[in-house]
Amino acid sequence: MESMVSTAWLEKHLDDPDLVVLDCTNLAEPGPNGRDYKTVSARELWEKEHIYRSGYAEFTSDLSGDATQFRNMLPTPEQFAAAMGALGVGDDKRVVLYDAKLSMWAARTWWMLRWVGFDNAAVLDGGWQSWTAEGRPTSTAPSPHETAILTPRPRPELFVTREAVMAALDDGSIRLIDALSEAQFTGEKSQLGLCGHIPGAVNIPAEDLVDPETFRFLPEKQLAGCFPDSRDQRTIIYCGSGIAAASNAHAMTRLGFNDISIYMPGLQEWVYIDGAPLVNGPAPIETESEF
Repeated sequence: MESMVSTAWLEKHLDDPDLVVLDCTNLAEPGPNGRDYKTVSARELWEKEHIYRSGYAEFTSDLSGDATQFRNMLPTPEQFAAAMGALGVGDDKRVVLYDAKLSMWAARTWWMLRWVGFDNAAVLDGGWQSWTAEGRPTSTAPSPHETAILTPRPRPELFVTREAVMAALDDGSIRLIDALSEAQFTGEKSQLGLCGHIPGAVNIPAEDLVDPETFRFLPEKQLAGCFPDSRDQRTIIYCGSGIAAASNAHAMTRLGFNDISIYMPGLQEWVYIDGAPLVNGPAPIETESEF
């Protein structure tokens, strides 16, 4: 299965018995101090209307690990595989993932499926916005998929910890990519309570990979122009909590980059590490963002 499918392809295959479709939309809200954000479920939105035959992937339960300190933490591979199995994702299935947030949550779920060794998944190009704009079939009914067995075959190298990022600061051969907005990268604005960037990182905002009018990813030639030419260089991508970074990782994988990891928990952890260098952060300006 290709790593991205069109809305036309999905509508044609919606009734395929081996196809599972998942809405991965999740939201964020600030804590009492306005800075310590947490992920919240968008299940109510899914219940009101969703792509026909789709289930809902909720990152406030078994799709995430311990969120008492940081958002969107990784569960164990076994926990994630079991949670996806409960949604109907099994070893013999194909999966299409979508969301209403520039495909970033869909890309995060796609990357985590690769992390547990499942490659038969794709992100829906254009997501919920394109699907509804084109008048394609929606529903309010629950997902029809029965529980399946997804066997974890972990690839732990797809996510790295702060130790790997610290090592990269002293290793000129490792490329760091910041997937957050330019305003956050420069420290001009704070999003989800975070701003600034890790020294040496280049800024390739995930939001710039998507056409703001169609919500589809940029054409491949234009998309390739957003990234460096070297496809083989070791690359670590980060953002606030590994959501926007996954969009970059998805795009880079499609373009043929072959040595990519995502830093977790991301900038939300980095800003609290004693002695961890940070350029242009934090800033006092708060804006609404959910990535």
